[in-house]
Amino acid sequence: MGTMVTIVLLVIVLILGGYFISKVFTSSTENIDSIDQSIKNEINKLFVQDNDKKVVIYPATRKIVIEKGKDNLGFGLSIRNVNSEEGTFSYEITAEDSSCDMNLADAENLITLGRERTNIKLPAGTIMDDPIFVRFDIPDTTPPCQIRYSVNLYEGSKNGPLYGSPVDVDLEIKSE
Repeated sequence: MGTMVTIVLLVIVLILGGYFISKVFTSSTENIDSIDQSIKNEINKLFVQDNDKKVVIYPATRKIVIEKGKDNLGFGLSIRNVNSEEGTFSYEITAEDSSCDMNLADAENLITLGRERTNIKLPAGTIMDDPIFVRFDIPDTTPPCQIRYSVNLYEGSKNGPLYGSPVDVDLEIKSE
């Protein structure tokens, strides 16, 4: 009799444990979706504040702090076509300066996704539907440092004319 009660209780605990684990994973996926939507909303709000802005960086402070050993963190960017005709745009992110002895090519190699993109087509007077997320991978061997990156926008290809002034983004790498 005691064995049967123990088995029934263990089965109930397993079922409840599985239920709660599935809820945790479901809610984390929903939170990622809401964060994505909130970033889009913030970027749209920044564009509304200035009708002449051609590019918006989120966070608006244009400063990112990432601990060594962390990856897939970064910043969002979105482009607005202020021209009266459909346009094609490109961008490139380059390292401009660092507070440590890291050479600029190594600083650029910290960007794992979104370092450049070409052929971004935008109708006249519109902004990108989905912002681009620039992601960094900071190895444990990277020294604590501050790096300034420049986001350069071009009309057409990267060889085309600049589309507005470059926008700087600062990355601060902290120790764990």
